Amino acid sequence: MNDSACRVDVWLWRARFLRTRSLATAFVERGAVRLAQRGHQVRLDKPSRLVHPGDALTFAISGRVLSVRVEALGTRRGPPTEARALYSSLVGSDDAPTV
Repeated sequence: MNDSACRVDVWLWRARFLRTRSLATAFVERGAVRLAQRGHQVRLDKPSRLVHPGDALTFAISGRVLSVRVEALGTRRGPPTEARALYSSLVGSDDAPTV
Protein backbone atom coordinates (compact mmCIF):
# COMPACT_ATOMS: atom_id res chain seq x y z
CA MET A 1 0.00 0.00 0.00
CA ASN A 2 1.20 3.53 -0.65
CA ASP A 3 0.38 7.01 0.64
CA SER A 4 -2.08 7.65 -2.19
CA ALA A 5 -4.29 4.60 -1.54
CA CYS A 6 -5.89 2.79 1.39
CA ARG A 7 -7.70 -0.53 1.86
CA VAL A 8 -11.46 0.02 1.70
CA ASP A 9 -12.11 -1.74 5.04
CA VAL A 10 -9.51 0.41 6.78
CA TRP A 11 -10.94 3.57 5.22
CA LEU A 12 -14.53 2.73 6.28
CA TRP A 13 -13.26 2.12 9.83
CA ARG A 14 -11.17 5.34 9.92
CA ALA A 15 -14.12 7.34 8.57
CA ARG A 16 -16.17 5.88 11.46
CA PHE A 17 -18.89 4.28 9.35
CA LEU A 18 -18.32 0.99 11.20
CA ARG A 19 -17.22 0.44 14.81
CA THR A 20 -14.47 -2.09 14.23
CA ARG A 21 -12.20 -3.04 11.40
CA SER A 22 -13.49 -6.63 11.50
CA LEU A 23 -17.06 -5.32 11.00
CA ALA A 24 -15.80 -3.22 8.07
CA THR A 25 -14.09 -6.28 6.60
CA ALA A 26 -17.27 -8.39 6.87
CA PHE A 27 -19.34 -5.52 5.44
CA VAL A 28 -17.17 -5.37 2.32
CA GLU A 29 -17.03 -9.18 1.97
CA ARG A 30 -20.86 -9.28 1.88
CA GLY A 31 -20.74 -7.11 -1.24
CA ALA A 32 -22.41 -4.18 0.50
CA VAL A 33 -20.08 -1.53 -0.95
CA ARG A 34 -19.95 -0.18 -4.50
CA LEU A 35 -16.91 1.71 -5.74
CA ALA A 36 -17.10 4.24 -8.57
CA GLN A 37 -13.66 4.87 -10.00
CA ARG A 38 -12.70 6.46 -13.32
CA GLY A 39 -16.23 6.12 -14.70
CA HIS A 40 -16.68 2.45 -13.73
CA GLN A 41 -18.76 1.16 -10.85
CA VAL A 42 -18.02 -2.20 -9.23
CA ARG A 43 -19.37 -4.07 -6.24
CA LEU A 44 -16.51 -4.77 -3.85
CA ASP A 45 -16.14 -8.20 -2.30
CA LYS A 46 -12.54 -8.03 -1.11
CA PRO A 47 -11.58 -5.73 1.77
CA SER A 48 -8.09 -5.43 0.31
CA ARG A 49 -9.36 -3.34 -2.63
CA LEU A 50 -7.79 0.10 -2.60
CA VAL A 51 -9.57 3.43 -2.55
CA HIS A 52 -8.02 6.73 -3.60
CA PRO A 53 -9.00 10.34 -2.97
CA GLY A 54 -11.67 11.22 -5.52
CA ASP A 55 -13.26 7.75 -5.57
CA ALA A 56 -16.96 7.44 -4.73
CA LEU A 57 -18.40 4.77 -2.43
CA THR A 58 -22.08 3.82 -2.13
CA PHE A 59 -23.39 1.62 0.68
CA ALA A 60 -26.35 1.23 3.04
CA ILE A 61 -26.05 1.60 6.81
CA SER A 62 -28.92 1.76 9.30
CA GLY A 63 -31.54 1.72 6.55
CA ARG A 64 -29.99 4.66 4.67
CA VAL A 65 -28.11 4.57 1.39
CA LEU A 66 -25.01 6.72 1.58
CA SER A 67 -22.92 7.98 -1.33
CA VAL A 68 -19.66 9.60 -0.32
CA ARG A 69 -16.57 10.86 -2.09
CA VAL A 70 -13.24 9.91 -0.54
CA GLU A 71 -11.54 13.24 0.18
CA ALA A 72 -8.60 11.97 2.25
CA LEU A 73 -7.26 8.65 3.47
CA GLY A 74 -6.38 9.49 7.06
CA THR A 75 -3.66 7.90 9.15
CA ARG A 76 -5.68 6.76 12.16
CA ARG A 77 -9.19 6.36 13.53
CA GLY A 78 -9.51 9.73 15.14
CA PRO A 79 -12.35 11.73 16.65
CA PRO A 80 -15.57 12.27 14.66
CA THR A 81 -14.49 15.71 13.43
CA GLU A 82 -11.33 14.22 11.98
CA ALA A 83 -13.30 11.35 10.44
CA ARG A 84 -15.78 13.72 8.73
CA ALA A 85 -12.85 15.37 6.93
CA LEU A 86 -12.15 12.08 5.14
CA TYR A 87 -15.30 12.23 2.99
CA SER A 88 -17.95 14.47 1.50
CA SER A 89 -21.56 13.48 0.92
CA LEU A 90 -22.63 13.12 -2.71
CA VAL A 91 -26.40 12.89 -2.09
CA GLY A 92 -28.41 15.34 -0.02
CA SER A 93 -27.13 17.51 2.78
CA ASP A 94 -27.34 14.94 5.60
CA ASP A 95 -24.10 14.04 7.25
CA ALA A 96 -23.41 10.34 7.53
CA PRO A 97 -23.76 8.90 11.01
CA THR A 98 -20.56 8.69 12.99
CA VAL A 99 -20.02 5.89 15.39
